[in-house]
Amino acid sequence: MAIGLTEEHEALADSVRGFAERNIPVSVVRAALEAGAEERPAFWTGLAEQGLLGLHLAEDLGGAGYGLLELAVAVEALGRAAAPGPFLPTVLASAAIDASGAGKARAALLPGLADGSTTAALALTGGLTGSRDGGALVVSGTAATVLGAALADVLVLPVAVGDATEWVVVDAGDVTVTPVDSLDRVRRVARVEADGVAVQADRVLDGLTEGRVRDLAAVLFGAEAAGLSGWLVTTASEYAKVREQFGRPIGQFQGVKHKAARMLIASEQAGAAAWDAARALDEGAPEAGFAAAVAAVIAVDAGVQTARDAIQILGGIGFTWEHEAHVYLRRALTLRALLGPAKDWAAIVADKALAGGRREVELELDDDTEPLRERIRGEIAELAAISDKGELNTKMGDEGWTVPHFPKPWGRGAGPVEQILIQQELKAAKVKAPNLVIGAWLVPSLVRYGSEEQKERFLRPTLRGQIVWCQLFSEPGAGSDLASLSMKAERVEGGWKLTGQKIWTSVAQFAQWGFCIARTDPSAAKHDGITYFLVDMKSEGVDVRPLKELTGEAIFNEVFLDGVFVPDDCVVGEVNKGWQVARNTLSNERVSLSTGGGMGMGVPELLKFFAGRELGPVAAAEVGRLVAQGQSIDLLGLRTTLKQLNGVEPGAEASVRKLLGVQFNQDVADHCWAAQGEAAATEVPLAESGIVARAMLFSRAMTIYGGTTEVQLNIIGERLLGLPRDPEPVKR
Repeated sequence: MAIGLTEEHEALADSVRGFAERNIPVSVVRAALEAGAEERPAFWTGLAEQGLLGLHLAEDLGGAGYGLLELAVAVEALGRAAAPGPFLPTVLASAAIDASGAGKARAALLPGLADGSTTAALALTGGLTGSRDGGALVVSGTAATVLGAALADVLVLPVAVGDATEWVVVDAGDVTVTPVDSLDRVRRVARVEADGVAVQADRVLDGLTEGRVRDLAAVLFGAEAAGLSGWLVTTASEYAKVREQFGRPIGQFQGVKHKAARMLIASEQAGAAAWDAARALDEGAPEAGFAAAVAAVIAVDAGVQTARDAIQILGGIGFTWEHEAHVYLRRALTLRALLGPAKDWAAIVADKALAGGRREVELELDDDTEPLRERIRGEIAELAAISDKGELNTKMGDEGWTVPHFPKPWGRGAGPVEQILIQQELKAAKVKAPNLVIGAWLVPSLVRYGSEEQKERFLRPTLRGQIVWCQLFSEPGAGSDLASLSMKAERVEGGWKLTGQKIWTSVAQFAQWGFCIARTDPSAAKHDGITYFLVDMKSEGVDVRPLKELTGEAIFNEVFLDGVFVPDDCVVGEVNKGWQVARNTLSNERVSLSTGGGMGMGVPELLKFFAGRELGPVAAAEVGRLVAQGQSIDLLGLRTTLKQLNGVEPGAEASVRKLLGVQFNQDVADHCWAAQGEAAATEVPLAESGIVARAMLFSRAMTIYGGTTEVQLNIIGERLLGLPRDPEPVKR
């Protein structure tokens, strides 16, 4: 998914991509690649006429009056084309000038930068020093690698003045600009040397800080990296669909499929991180530096990772000069090198997060929702006044608060905005809906497929939290490949008799009812001949045997059914059509797990563990990477919600977030366990953290239940990237 989410942003991205398709074909990129010297591209005037150079600048300064987010949308779209020329260097420089308090410099320089008559470049590092001489700052020294400097009319440079750094603008004609051999040969770097250049006061960018400049660079570099990764994901996956080896497309091999899926995951994270960083800087949020650092870690590294992985998938052709993959690799690596090591940015993330400067991922609704919010708040206040938990649960279940998005009478028929408001107001009032646990997965299937009698009999008490359910799906020979189940259901008078074994059944030892799938027509195809049953767990022939897990506890169970009678009125949906019902249940299970239910360790637990500890450079980088990863996962969830509020079906974000979420919980638990030192050999909690070996041990299950990581990667590769499905097993 692209950085922009709104219709306006999508229209902007489409426009820029269209411009790139017409004006920056591969031949233009290759011409820049092979050129002896860098030149301003022929499409520069057309690009300026599109108004893209001034998207982020105020209208009275010649701009369009938008912000960094709109600029990031354009940068991403041009990044997909690996556009040559000074667009990124110029807009980075103009954003830095605009962020300063230098009114004269802004008024004098920004209109020309907005209309394309002037180009610019900015040095992120350098060896320039300055001293005062009357009203001027005399600058000398060298900035060794400045992106786009050879094509710049003006240069924004950092100058060390005593212990401080000041930023100045100099004309390219007043310094010596020397092109150097560049890793990115399409958009190159140059060396800038100053020898006693007198910079007048109106060219000193008062109020501009090194932190602000680097944050701006992180946003724009991250946006371009997101664009690079988008092209790389598409190119690699399309190639994998048609390139054949050993008699089949290479995209059918799981190793290739999973690598492509990981590329898509990285690309989605890149877009989310760059999007939030741009928003934060536009808002002037106090946590903008944190958001920018997250983008510097997640988005820029995604560009490098996807470039390397794309070349691996492309194989020999990807290693040739003739294929464009190396252009994208060189550009991604250049962005990484100029912005600085990811470990340094990760340390910034850790420092800010541990100091309480983490940017909360929250959904803000428009003011026009206030009347609805007030009504909901009033109704929830009545719920909050009920002290008896049983009475509260009954009222919430009967009035639709448990599943407000479902139609009445089971829910409240709430649309996306109302659902968000209900969640927020319930949390604010500290009112907890009945905990349906596994029953939450059943409810949607009963609403859709259940008979009216079944709905009244089972839904109402379930929504009140009065029935504990278990899921009787997995079998010893049918885990992720659930359609291979072998439990038999035989027709008898008035119903069915179920015989077989289920396994990995959570809370079966406490459950009153179970929802079960069994094979009612053994002669039917794999996904046919399956029926969906509701089983009374007190029925004769049900034998529940708890399984002791590696944590030493027993949450899972084996369940043996030996001729268990299930009446016809406990069949959900049509006989032999139970796979449709089961798919509905499974999809709702995955949504529930992807939203995170406090089942594992996340960023809050990570920060709590490391609070008050002295972190060396390596430890700070490791913690920062984890925090950045967690932040990007939360942002994927927020973007999914925003798309739903806009009436758009979620794309890759939901599947990606589910996969990333469980792996992240596992990584955090592993990291905190290892950081205990020798105490990790015990199961005794550390007093200040509460971390125990159990959290680490339990996390091993997180990438298994609800669909293993490997199966989820297959789903992403096949359903989102369109890669060939795994071949059917050969029948013998």
